[in-house]
Amino acid sequence: MDFQITAEAEELRVRARRLADDFAARAAMHDREASSPLENYAALRREGFYELNVPKDRGGAGFGLLPWSLAAEELAQGCPATALAFNMHLSIVGPLMEISDVPEATKRYIADVVVKERKLIAGNFSEPQTSGLAASHGIPSTRARHVQGGYRVNGKKSFASMIEASDYCAMLARPEESDVPTAGILLLVPSDAPGRRIEHVWDTLGMRATRSQNVVLEDCWVSEEGGLYTTEDFPSFIRNGANWLWASYTPVYLGVGLAAYKEVTRVLKQRIPPGYVQPLAYHPDVRRRVAEMSVDLEAARLMTYYSAWLSDTEGPTQTTLAAMFRAKYFVGEAVTRITRAGLTLGGAHAIFKTSPLERLFRDGATAPIQFPPADFCLGAVGVLALGLDMADLLPPLKRS
Repeated sequence: MDFQITAEAEELRVRARRLADDFAARAAMHDREASSPLENYAALRREGFYELNVPKDRGGAGFGLLPWSLAAEELAQGCPATALAFNMHLSIVGPLMEISDVPEATKRYIADVVVKERKLIAGNFSEPQTSGLAASHGIPSTRARHVQGGYRVNGKKSFASMIEASDYCAMLARPEESDVPTAGILLLVPSDAPGRRIEHVWDTLGMRATRSQNVVLEDCWVSEEGGLYTTEDFPSFIRNGANWLWASYTPVYLGVGLAAYKEVTRVLKQRIPPGYVQPLAYHPDVRRRVAEMSVDLEAARLMTYYSAWLSDTEGPTQTTLAAMFRAKYFVGEAVTRITRAGLTLGGAHAIFKTSPLERLFRDGATAPIQFPPADFCLGAVGVLALGLDMADLLPPLKRS
């Protein structure tokens, strides 16, 4: 585990920390109102984060997954929902830039949209009936018909984070002309595309400010250049781009855990019960619980950084994939433990909506659910650890 944090990556972390300090001032309001943090996305744009993972030779900053992990951990401490939703942009740009069989025209187009036009791209693969546990993201019911000059798209997508704030949304559909079950087309749908409308359904336990609405596509028109990538094996695209499509969300939740840890230690060192001269931090049960939180955090951080470093140095190898799945699983479980412990240690005072611990507890509860979910991660690690061929596995449920 011999990896180093470069000076350039450290500078990115410092920039993210400054942004997080600003985001924190409005995080509770956006959570309470489930409102879109438009000013945060504008700040990320001003700071050059939109082009963060566009290669330098295409005008971007050229950062890999490890530098982003440092930045995401910081941003999430300010506003977890902003960090989680904005990562949708990077999770789309990254694979399109890095995967070799993505057409050169698409790479140039996306680089122009992000670097020159400074546009924000949401991503949307999920649908109302899909399940991460059944790995059905590769079989969309949304259909795209190739017609003269572009595409006509029909379907319904769900969990479209940042959709109201974004200029475009990259959506996965199935080409109507293909009879291959794993075929897919990635379409860049503008916010003003005819036939696209938003269903405002986002009223959730946590990550409320991601505004992850439903999107309905009714004979929606997308131009020819909006057809970014077509393949008969879209699951391979997902696997080869798993560093950005999946693993880039892991450090966001690491930041949620760290924020809860910092807040609870601040509270415990300040609160002095009546009749005592020492704060609660001196209580032996408190010290033990804080120590457990610290161990979880350090292990989670090392696993996250290491898996990101493997991705940046080795690419999508079996070793890298296993490390990313292990990190996502462990971070998800650790963050739920840390935020629950923080709420417990904060006592009755922590359950008020005015307490950051209450909000972080709710945001942390979504960590094992965020794709790839905990059980999917364990299943993938088991397959990789045993050296099994995915093609030889029985499906978990009876197929139609």
